[in-house]
Amino acid sequence: MPALSPSLWPRPLCTTLLALAALLGTDAANAWSLSIGAASRRVFLHVGNGTANANNGTINRVEVNLSGAQLISGTPQAMSTNSTQSQSLFDGFTTCANPASQILIGASYRRSNAGNGPASATLSVTAPGSLTTTGGDSIPFSQISWTVSAPGSNAPNVIPAGTFNGGQQTLATVPANTYIENCHSFTYANSIVPAAGTYNGRVTYTMTSP
Repeated sequence: MPALSPSLWPRPLCTTLLALAALLGTDAANAWSLSIGAASRRVFLHVGNGTANANNGTINRVEVNLSGAQLISGTPQAMSTNSTQSQSLFDGFTTCANPASQILIGASYRRSNAGNGPASATLSVTAPGSLTTTGGDSIPFSQISWTVSAPGSNAPNVIPAGTFNGGQQTLATVPANTYIENCHSFTYANSIVPAAGTYNGRVTYTMTSP
């Protein structure tokens, strides 16, 4: 989630980044899927803090800070964010009521007619194999998962919940002239006991239309 980069970008590819960290010592799986007007071929990608119709260099952070007791307990821990984006950049609807614990993700694909590009675009996410410390300790990125929600929506699994797998994962296929959006809440599984330290990793979200 981010260099919460691009918004309506008249190019076939946009990428956004999200920094994830673990500092150590369920919602309904819905999303909004809305029809939008045809226009010249373009993709839109919004993750966390963004700006409509312009690039935004913000890299939002998702983190959890565990005490020794929490670490030993093995209990999964909710992660917090530094995002402040609660309203959709598409129409201003409050999709994420609690951005301190949610990341808003929205994407759209437009084309003016059937001959103006393929029938759909692809939203994907890529994570490294591990979160690491400066000293070389590591935690598998598969320790971090996410749930999704979209208040008022009854469209399931448009952008589904999942777990990072240390590689590229396809999240959604976006039909032409469609906008999709929901909130992602992240959880640290806490099923291992790593060395104490600050573990960092960066996730890249990408919207592509070949």
